[in-house]
Amino acid sequence: MTDKEDLRQQMIDAFEGADYPINSPMDLVPALPNGPGTKFESGDFSMTAMELNTKLGGGDFPYDSAEDFVDDVMEQLEDQNLI
Repeated sequence: MTDKEDLRQQMIDAFEGADYPINSPMDLVPALPNGPGTKFESGDFSMTAMELNTKLGGGDFPYDSAEDFVDDVMEQLEDQNLI
């Protein structure tokens, strides 16, 4: 079972170093500790940042904070029954 709060915190930690506001997913890459290969894992959920980008919609850019971005990512993951 995926711990949604743990997963959310992993993403905030990874994305908070970006220079906000961000206007596209590419704005996040320099902030990621392992670039697009940065992996987010919790329970049976495991996905890299690159996989997130391909599985989720384009997002509602720009985002003003990591929290805003991650909240949208989490909502999309839930909508697609990925978590």
